[in-house]
Amino acid sequence: MQRLYLTDDLAGNAEVEVGRDQAHYLTNVLRMEEGQELLVFNGRDGEWRARLTSISKKSVRLALREQTRVQTPASDLVYCFAPLKQGRLDYMVQKATEMGAGVLQPVITQHTQVPKLGIERLRANVIEAAEQCGILSVPEVREPVKLDKLLAGWDSERILIFCDEGAEHNGPLELLRTLEGRRCAVLIGPEGGFSESERQTLRSLSFVRPIPLGPRILRADTAAVAALALVQAVIGDWRD
Repeated sequence: MQRLYLTDDLAGNAEVEVGRDQAHYLTNVLRMEEGQELLVFNGRDGEWRARLTSISKKSVRLALREQTRVQTPASDLVYCFAPLKQGRLDYMVQKATEMGAGVLQPVITQHTQVPKLGIERLRANVIEAAEQCGILSVPEVREPVKLDKLLAGWDSERILIFCDEGAEHNGPLELLRTLEGRRCAVLIGPEGGFSESERQTLRSLSFVRPIPLGPRILRADTAAVAALALVQAVIGDWRD
């Protein structure tokens, strides 16, 4: 079944009305008709089976039938990333959502090429990815912050996994295994990598754990998927 994110509260026997953009998506893109069903969620009230009860040019009404899944807790994994150029940024945000990040934190570094972000576009990409991959808790997208400010205000109880292209060895698994049971975040740098001063600062902090991502230099968007896959497989929710 198709899935649709709504902002409305969801409860049994309720009816909700979706606006023009979502009505267009349902009727003109998906070509749904009255009587057809889909799944809806809002990140708070679980997932519900809903039926299209009326269609107009400006709106569609949905009747909630039954809850299909109860709400799950939001992921505790924080994903910190230097923004990329738009097409690759869209891809990276979508994949981070699919890989189970609970918070997306843009970080401005010395080599960041795109310091200004369209946060609403990022949130739209997160919602689209959430609709497609079946998750119930929609990741939070935070406002961008400079790297030094992020580090200054960091909760030292949360380990920051720093994906370091300059690491001396290629194997991240042994280090990741030592972090089992700890609250974690992942930090991916910009297309030009971290500056030497940034790398030195990160390596000097007690809550930072540098890890390599293999013997090859990865593009930033590829590194994001690789790092999150490693974290989820070794200490995350892929083990369940």
